[in-house]
Amino acid sequence: MSIKVLDGKRFAEMVIKGANQLSNNAKLVDALNVFPVPDGDTGTNMNLSMTSGAKEVKSNVQEHIGKVGSALSKGLLMGARGNSGVILSQLFRGFSKAIEHKDQINGIEFANALEAGVETAYKAVMKPVEGTILTVAKDAAKNAVLVSKKHDDIIVIMEEVLSEAKASLNRTPDLLPVLKEVGVVDSGGQGLVFVYEGFLAELKDEELPQASTSGPSLEELVSAEHHKNVQSHINTEDIEFGYCTEFMVKFEEAKLAEHPFNEESFRQDLSNHGDSLLVIADEQIVKVHIHSEQPGVVLSYGQKYGSLINMKIENMREQHTNIVGETKTPLYSEEPPKKKEQVEYGIVSVTMGSGIAELFRSIGANGVIEGGQTMNPSTEDIVKAIKEVNAKKVILLPNNKNIIMAAEQAAELADEEVIVIPSKTVPQGMAALLAFNPSADLSTNEQLMKDALQHVKTGQITFAVRDTTIDGLEIEKDDFMGIADGKIVVKSKEMVSTGKELLDTMLDEDSEILTVIKGEDASDKDVQEIVEYIESNYEDIEIEVHDGKQPLYSFIFSIE
Repeated sequence: MSIKVLDGKRFAEMVIKGANQLSNNAKLVDALNVFPVPDGDTGTNMNLSMTSGAKEVKSNVQEHIGKVGSALSKGLLMGARGNSGVILSQLFRGFSKAIEHKDQINGIEFANALEAGVETAYKAVMKPVEGTILTVAKDAAKNAVLVSKKHDDIIVIMEEVLSEAKASLNRTPDLLPVLKEVGVVDSGGQGLVFVYEGFLAELKDEELPQASTSGPSLEELVSAEHHKNVQSHINTEDIEFGYCTEFMVKFEEAKLAEHPFNEESFRQDLSNHGDSLLVIADEQIVKVHIHSEQPGVVLSYGQKYGSLINMKIENMREQHTNIVGETKTPLYSEEPPKKKEQVEYGIVSVTMGSGIAELFRSIGANGVIEGGQTMNPSTEDIVKAIKEVNAKKVILLPNNKNIIMAAEQAAELADEEVIVIPSKTVPQGMAALLAFNPSADLSTNEQLMKDALQHVKTGQITFAVRDTTIDGLEIEKDDFMGIADGKIVVKSKEMVSTGKELLDTMLDEDSEILTVIKGEDASDKDVQEIVEYIESNYEDIEIEVHDGKQPLYSFIFSIE
């Protein structure tokens, strides 16, 4: 059997089978990502993202492969959840862009499209780190290009793509120390391998293969969450392009006569001035997001084509912080939308637990999306929330590091003026929201709210799902762990004693306010014991208690 050309109908079946294979193995991908905190969600996020893409493809099956690719790109973009889902959407966004005008493609065009997808995905990440899904995609695409020069059979090319993807996946522990420390491969890369397995099975007209992994069994698999792997290796001084620059150019005929606009040339020229480039254009406007070291140069370039509007520049070096961070399919939890007048500001917050959702509403959030560590809201969920608040200016609070990329993607798609405050925890989100000034302009509020992130400490109490060693700390299954700003610092067999010990490591002479947020597995007695301990040992600390009803985390502590 040989396939020399690929049309839209066959490609649609590849996508559907790839989505099915990923769905069948989503729990295994999650298991690679358990940490030991039970918050593994890479498989869940990739599965939901790919399922959204496949659903859009099913509604647009046709012979023209370019149009099927565009449907896949649209579905993935709107369904992208978490960092892994966003990166997956970018891989196929670039792939689809490369074939958008083609009725069918041959082996060389298929290989080149895979490589185009890798280029797009790398641009979407501020500081790409090797040993992740990006590496697996890059190595597989590079091999595809080499093989396509010798073989015109797309089945042979796809076999080599999968073979190299698996080999690259097995090399990820050599590139990321945290993977080697706990003895696993990268979870996002494993998810991509499953997608490619589905592609090949469809091309060969075979049943989907059974999942197989080298190394630990499913029960033994642990790893740091994918985006933590990436960001934990970034130091502020390593940020090459320090200014997040966003603007729109409203085309002017006189300027276009002198400088005709071509989206690809425009994108290529801008790519020489930074990374994380996103360009979206129509007949009237082009919208740009770029991380650059010289934002003035970028703005001047854009001005060649028209007038600048909606400009925003952020100094990312000042805002760079550490990372950490459930539930059913996230539902937008506002009251059913009512016809209401548009307001100046709207604040949308992502929360976990009905008590935390109510807390955010009480301090000023107009809309709440209930989601969290093991079920991130999609780009589409966030876009919907932006629409529902019906505001001219919208501020997004992700409150989870794994939701920030989806929030930024939603901000790019929204018609409203939207900014993302990169809150990585519930306490950071609360601090940012309390810093909001409704009488200030958006730029001032952005600075105020981002500054507030730096002045709060986050503590969390959760439990381990397996035995492991993290940062030299021996952890046994069912141990309670105390996490301070993303790092496991204490552990014990008992919840309350773990909480006390964690607070002892976090409270200092500068601490003034402790907010205790009770999770669904903590009792009122547990809360009272912690409060009494603080009152007896830290008499100058003001204490507030809220029932957050959050899953997974027995307690969340906010210290200001």
